[in-house]
Amino acid sequence: MGSPEVRRAGVETQASLSIRRQCDLLSVSRGSVYYESKGESEQNLAMMRLMDAHILDEPTAGVLTMQSMLRDKGHYAGYERVRRLMRKACIRAIYPRRHLTVLGQAKYVHPYLLRELEINRPGQVWTIDITYVPMQRGFMYLTAIIDVYSRYIVGWGLANTLAAEARLGVVRQAIAEHGAPEILNCGDQGCQFTCSEYVSYLREQGIAISMDGKGRALDNIYIERFWRTIKYQHIFLNPADDGRQLYQGIEEWLHRYHHRDHQGIGRVKPIQRYRNAA
Repeated sequence: MGSPEVRRAGVETQASLSIRRQCDLLSVSRGSVYYESKGESEQNLAMMRLMDAHILDEPTAGVLTMQSMLRDKGHYAGYERVRRLMRKACIRAIYPRRHLTVLGQAKYVHPYLLRELEINRPGQVWTIDITYVPMQRGFMYLTAIIDVYSRYIVGWGLANTLAAEARLGVVRQAIAEHGAPEILNCGDQGCQFTCSEYVSYLREQGIAISMDGKGRALDNIYIERFWRTIKYQHIFLNPADDGRQLYQGIEEWLHRYHHRDHQGIGRVKPIQRYRNAA
C-alpha cells in the first residue's frame, strides 16, 4: 500500500469521497491530513500573524502587551478581541498564574511527570503541542509530537480546527509508526488534551500522561523551541497558498531538519540519535 507519507498524499479534498472515508480506506489518520483553511477578516489575520511572530521573541507577552504592540503597528483592537484572536492562534503567555487555560473535566487533570526526570533514551518521553500557522490566505493548526531525547518529530498533522479529534489522529498515527512512548507530555491542560476519548486512548496504550497548566517556561521547552525553529526557518519565509502547499513544504523541511546536526543534542542528527539508540 506504500508508506504513510505516500498514502497521505493520496487524499484529495475535492474528491467525491469524504476525507474521513478516504483516510479509512488508505489507513491514514485524519489528523495527519491537511484541511481547507477557515477564514477570518484580513485585519484579524494580520493581527494574528503579528502576534504569532511577537510571542516567539517575547514568550511572556499577554493580552495587554499584545494590544500595545498591535497599536504601535496601527491596529486598534479591544481587549476581548485581542484575547479571542490569541486563543484562536494558540498563543499562550509563559508565566505562572492561575487558570491559564480552561481545564477539562477534573477527573482528566494529570500531574506533571518530567520534574527532575533523567531522559536518556528514545521513546521515553514524547511531547505534543499545537501551534497556529499563517498562510497567504487564512491559517491552519499544526500539531507535532517530538521525541525529547532525540528531538525527532515522530508525528505531525495539519487541521483547520482545534477539535480533539485532530490531535488524537496525530497521536494514533505516531504510535502506529513508532510504538507507544512511556510518557506523553502535553502543552497544557486545555480541552484538546483532557477530553475523555483522548485520555482513554492513552490509557489503553499504557502511556503515562503528563500535563501542567501553570505556564512554566520549562514545561514544554523542547516543542516550543521547535516551533520557533520551523517558523523562522520555513513558515515565515515561505507562506503557503493553500493546505496542500503547506503540507508539502513542512514535509520537505522536516526531512532536512531530521538529517542535519542539532545543537541541542551535541550536534548529532535527530534521525541518527533516534534510530541508533532505539
